Amino acid sequence: MSDTFTIEQKKYLEQHILGGMPFLGKNSAGQFTADAEEAVEEELLYGTPVDELCKEEQIKHERNGLDVWDEIVANADKDQFPEGGDVFRYKFYGLFHVKPAQDSFMLRCRIPGCQLNSQQMRGLAEIAQDWGGGYADVTTRGNLQIREIMPRDTVSTLIKLTGLGLTSKGSGADNLRNITATPTSGFDSQELIDVMPLALGMHHYILNCRDLYGLPRKFNISFDSGGAVSVCADTNDIGFYAVRIGEGHDVEPGIYFRLRLCGITGHQQLAFDSGLLLKEEECIPLSAALIRVFIENGNRTNRKKARLKYLVDDWGVEKLLAETQKKLAFTLRKSSLDICESSADKQRQAHIGVHPQSQDGLNYIGVGVPVGRLLPEQMHALADIADQFGKGDIRLTVWQNLIIPHIADDQIEAAKAAIVQAGLTHHASPIASGLIACTGNTGCQYAGANTKGNAIELSQHLQQKFDLDQPINIHLTGCPHSCAQHYIGDIGLQATPCKVGDETVEGYHVVLGGGVDDNRAIAQDVFSSIPFSDMPALLENMLATYLEHREEKESFAAFTRRHTAAQLQELFAINAHA
Repeated sequence: MSDTFTIEQKKYLEQHILGGMPFLGKNSAGQFTADAEEAVEEELLYGTPVDELCKEEQIKHERNGLDVWDEIVANADKDQFPEGGDVFRYKFYGLFHVKPAQDSFMLRCRIPGCQLNSQQMRGLAEIAQDWGGGYADVTTRGNLQIREIMPRDTVSTLIKLTGLGLTSKGSGADNLRNITATPTSGFDSQELIDVMPLALGMHHYILNCRDLYGLPRKFNISFDSGGAVSVCADTNDIGFYAVRIGEGHDVEPGIYFRLRLCGITGHQQLAFDSGLLLKEEECIPLSAALIRVFIENGNRTNRKKARLKYLVDDWGVEKLLAETQKKLAFTLRKSSLDICESSADKQRQAHIGVHPQSQDGLNYIGVGVPVGRLLPEQMHALADIADQFGKGDIRLTVWQNLIIPHIADDQIEAAKAAIVQAGLTHHASPIASGLIACTGNTGCQYAGANTKGNAIELSQHLQQKFDLDQPINIHLTGCPHSCAQHYIGDIGLQATPCKVGDETVEGYHVVLGGGVDDNRAIAQDVFSSIPFSDMPALLENMLATYLEHREEKESFAAFTRRHTAAQLQELFAINAHA
């Protein structure tokens, strides 16, 4: 009988008889072996076995995305697109191959603090004209994207971007995205502190710390100065809100920041207060420490759970802060939110039109950009306006428009005329000024509808029907990624395919009653799978019903929040008043 056993089986029996356990490991080829000398230790990445990593983590583990420059140059010489894992690695340089929507690259810049100068705007216009599709898009992170760039032009584009004092490094894939800040920071009459230095400091810290690239997934940081224009800091993984502490508390009086955590509106969550109170000089070190905790402990096997929210769901906020404390040279400070004095409430249309600055005799003008799309000639015109009437300063906003500051009182009318001449607007329309749309299926492979085109059509239809006395925000997003943040809109639309007879058409799910800051709420799901052909009539009926039944001058958000989804379905149904 003994002759029928293999050597390994005999070793096992010998170990068993002796009361021990057999050795079983893997060799360098990944094969199981009983030979301890041949076995190798299992490779781990932050405690996760490498063979359990998700596809994107495997790609990053094989080669850092920042190390793909040689391939970008070689592919540019051959005018060819990247293949395999390099498609993902190109995103570390802000280059997205958006096939099949467009067989070309989208360039996503980094515009730190949402601040540009006129020279940079002109340079970006030249990139869009010479190497792109002849347009640029302002994004919901106060950023700019340029599309339809071919492989042969990628190196020239990146070099020119660097020459402008800008970069696209780390603007895509599993990295820290564009750092946003209140766009009126430094000249807002109601702000508590200028946060632009913090945004710039965070931006450059990221660029100069290689270990902050290749997170478990993307990460967003925002600084709110307390100014009139919202930067939607509630939607960020880390949101810093300026507050004032007065006399009579355990904390020294002054300006501080409250830390909010885990905003991720695509997953229906706004950032929550962490209980921490931070001095200005503590914000960047705290961010760096917290991000490194996320790097070391975030989920790298399941992309749907690879955000800070899910680490906190597993750990709780106290453990997250305790692990963060270990990486800091100062002690984290907790305090009650009750002792914090915030600035005045946000002004929902302060990003459009003429507004006085904190500096006497100066004003800023918010320029309306329909669904965020700019033509090169408009970009040049805006740069000229900023130089001629301002100080060459331009601010982008998360509302897909821009702001030109430092315009003297006696130059306002001339600046407004120049804006109109450029084909843009300075008028704060209650509907158009709150219209947000992602790229849509004309440029994004994930989108299920032409969101920008649909947004313009809806806006034009509703503006012909209504003269509203307060603003309505309408957000159209092409997929569950929610780049247009539909869950914070008064009306949020998420694209979905719909059946009309035997035909599949573009349609939307509808959510209602969202908001941020002093009006914060996640919108509730109300309608599902509505064909876009029905959407103008549905939204028209929504607004008509709201105006008819609201209490005094109740906002649309307040009106919808005091009704259940079932009640809203009944109220707003297209045939409700037939």
